[in-house]
Amino acid sequence: MADKAIKYLIIGNSAGGIGAAEAIREVDAAGTMTIVSDEPYPVYSRPLISNYLADPGPVAKYRYRPTDFYERNNITALLGEKVERLDPKAHTVRLSGGRTLTWEKLLLATGGTPIVPPMEGIGLKGVFTFNKLDEARAIDTFLKSRRGPVRAVVIGGGLIGVSCTEALLRRDVIVTIVEMKDMILNTILDEEASSLEADALTQAGVRIITGHTATAIESRLAGEVSGVTLDDGRAFPAAMVIVAIGVRPRLDALEGSDIEVNRGIVVDSRMATSVPDIYACGDCAEAYDFVIKGKRLTPIWPNAYNGGRVAGLNMAGRDEEYPGGTAMNAMKYFGLHIVSAGFPAAPDESYETLINKDNGNYKKVIIKDGRIAGLVFAGDIEKSGIIYNLMKDGVDVSDFKEALVSADFGLANIPEAAWRDRLPSLPKEAELLPTGAEAPEELPIGD
Repeated sequence: MADKAIKYLIIGNSAGGIGAAEAIREVDAAGTMTIVSDEPYPVYSRPLISNYLADPGPVAKYRYRPTDFYERNNITALLGEKVERLDPKAHTVRLSGGRTLTWEKLLLATGGTPIVPPMEGIGLKGVFTFNKLDEARAIDTFLKSRRGPVRAVVIGGGLIGVSCTEALLRRDVIVTIVEMKDMILNTILDEEASSLEADALTQAGVRIITGHTATAIESRLAGEVSGVTLDDGRAFPAAMVIVAIGVRPRLDALEGSDIEVNRGIVVDSRMATSVPDIYACGDCAEAYDFVIKGKRLTPIWPNAYNGGRVAGLNMAGRDEEYPGGTAMNAMKYFGLHIVSAGFPAAPDESYETLINKDNGNYKKVIIKDGRIAGLVFAGDIEKSGIIYNLMKDGVDVSDFKEALVSADFGLANIPEAAWRDRLPSLPKEAELLPTGAEAPEELPIGD
């Protein structure tokens, strides 16, 4: 038998779910609210799981809301419970423990699940993914059980793979990255910035193999990893393998629900799905991207939180529209600061590209019809926040575009009419980062 209907039910306990919960409480302080998560932990910062792996400490260190967050906001937190089935018509969800919850308004902030290819040896001891705190803890436990130098192969040279690699090196692990594309961080960087990052990793002792795939995980001892074989026949010894190919939207509970799904859950400008009273945000949702002027997956922390806030306000009865987000990442791996947003490279010849290389710094801005469509900064990233906001606000930069990549670029280069009304919204570098992150920190993981 189902419980009494919950006014606001949120599935997911990361950035999107917390953004929604806080927004709801701004409008409705009394309506019943429940957050369900299959993880057993109070809300923590997923971008910081690499910090945990590098230097394990108390889990409480990685929380980004106070211990009493749920109690103070009158939220029932059902942690360690998985949603197995959603029934939109009955307004119910069934949990793994057998309990059924009835809801009035529902938010799906289910995040993503690691992509694990069908590969020989994938189930061996020593094979891990890297998406949640428990996975970082499992790797930590494995490393503590080993004696002497440990060799690891990281399959995937994207944000997750590089972030895990840096943490492993801080644990004195010898790492080889295998990336199927021709360069690492290929979805967010251009060739120049990727090369700068690859040089930083190589100087730190990482072996990088691009343009190849891992075809099998080998085992000389029953059930344990001994190495990895590539598509060209090369074999690399390893005691552990991290599968860091990426994540896909977590949609398993939606089967038979009639919710419109493309690559992710399709939402409108209010973060509402195709089914009344159901909203979605974060890694599982396809929301508006102000650069491509269409909907796509943008699985980064700020977009999840902002989308969650819009969903929460609408769930509580306020009419709010999502202004859109875009791909944006701020990172510091092996001492190299990089910020990218929008298109890292011009999609076609109708885009203009401005580049400045100076004293080891790299600045690139992509322009379409007088408006910024992308940026990549490496080294000196101090003014990247201003560039990002000019892009977000759709400011016509035609009259001062050359200044955007200059060494001394600042507000003085921008016509007053273009920045005076926007001045409060132009962030400092640190304001590009998730709550709890050290400046600057990568933003790819979590919902």
